[in-house]
Amino acid sequence: MLEQTRLSHSPDGLQAKRAVDSVANFSDLPDLLLVERTRGRDTRAFETLMRRYNRRLYRIARSILSNDDAAEEAVRAAYFRAFANLDRYEPAGKFGAWLARLAFNEALALRRHSPATPLTVVQQSSPAAAADGTEAVATRQQLEDAIDALPEVFRTVLVLRIVEDLSGVEVAVCLALNETTVRTRLYRAQQRLKVDVARRLRAEPFNIFELTPERCDRIVAQVFAKLHTATPVVSESR
Repeated sequence: MLEQTRLSHSPDGLQAKRAVDSVANFSDLPDLLLVERTRGRDTRAFETLMRRYNRRLYRIARSILSNDDAAEEAVRAAYFRAFANLDRYEPAGKFGAWLARLAFNEALALRRHSPATPLTVVQQSSPAAAADGTEAVATRQQLEDAIDALPEVFRTVLVLRIVEDLSGVEVAVCLALNETTVRTRLYRAQQRLKVDVARRLRAEPFNIFELTPERCDRIVAQVFAKLHTATPVVSESR
């Protein structure tokens, strides 16, 4: 069961509401079909797309902004722009790469307007992790700090290739680079890291700049809240 956000009519006009709906079939649908459903104002399809790509977009934005809350803001802005320009998306390119490029641009724009944004990292772990995973948390923080210390041009490529595990071709498309540049930047990024840090990053990359479930849910809810305000003609798909 996946909690969905829909838009429905009420005596006061359109308003967002939360409902539980079985969408196992939605999570299995390919991007292009979900995009078509979203163009038809099916909010379940748009939520599925957001949850599918939230982590990738967040990691891209976080690699540029070095700030958790600012990264979340950039992701929301990317989804607003995606929804507003969905008819311009060309199916010849991967939807995930198109979204990634939007998030990349939104993060750059946000950084230009907020150059002095301070680094804020909020550690959220379970009681068991706090009790038994202290070393793992410290290791993750050390890795994140080391990545944050890299120049941005290296940092974003490193996050996408090593942490998000995209191919060189996929990273090139996301960042509008050629594949040779991706390889060069990845090599230089790894050279700038200490040997032990690079080794640990390659061994345990997947918890770096992790998007917490709470933050993921908040992104989805706030995107729908703003879309409801900005596009009152949207209605629930049956």
